[in-house]
Amino acid sequence: MAFWDSLWQNKAAQFDSGSAASNTIDLTRRRPTISLTKQGAATGNLRVNLSWKMRTSDIEGRSRQSGRLLRHPLKFFQPEPVQAHTQGVATVDLDIGCLYELTDGSKGVVQPLGGYFGDLNDPPYVKLSGDDRFGSPSGETIFVNLDHRDDIKRLLFFVYIYDQTPAFDRTHAKMTLYPSNGPRIEIELDERAPEARSCAVFLLENVKGELLVRREVKFVYGFQGELDRMYGWGMQWGRGFKAGTP
Repeated sequence: MAFWDSLWQNKAAQFDSGSAASNTIDLTRRRPTISLTKQGAATGNLRVNLSWKMRTSDIEGRSRQSGRLLRHPLKFFQPEPVQAHTQGVATVDLDIGCLYELTDGSKGVVQPLGGYFGDLNDPPYVKLSGDDRFGSPSGETIFVNLDHRDDIKRLLFFVYIYDQTPAFDRTHAKMTLYPSNGPRIEIELDERAPEARSCAVFLLENVKGELLVRREVKFVYGFQGELDRMYGWGMQWGRGFKAGTP
């Protein structure tokens, strides 16, 4: 009976995970836009999360190496050349950022670089929760106070590599939007861009009172200044550092 009970619990868990996975909308090239207003999610706090992990090819490389150790057990006692693996992971520091333009004409940026963490209850109504430098499962999160949606004209969410080492080809990054109502929205950075240092991921725009999310996923070789020129923000940019960074 214990075996059958265990089997039934596993089946139930599979069905539960399947229903949870179906509660997601993927924005793709074929379906790039969704209306938060039409799905009743234009109020409350919108949570935008950036997460990333190693590419599958890197993981498969480690699996192949484990297989070689099983075939040649004496290699287990040899020093492992870990530099190639750890460098590929440790030097990848992806940061989330948001260019904002409010209806009163004010513009700016929310990002870890320079310590521009924003504010949720006062302009720009966009707040960065923290800076994850190690790619933990929780990633990095920006909150948007959509109760002030009438004060927001457009928000451009982007990702950049802080240490200036191009590494988008070694990571699998994803932005997930968690609205106050309805399914979450996922945008995969699924294009290989080995030399890119930044990526415009999506735009949140107030179009005649309707909040629209539009997938962008446009990689650029520069940083925030290049994204600014691409989308016509018109701000001046200088070199910045994170807190605690020389």
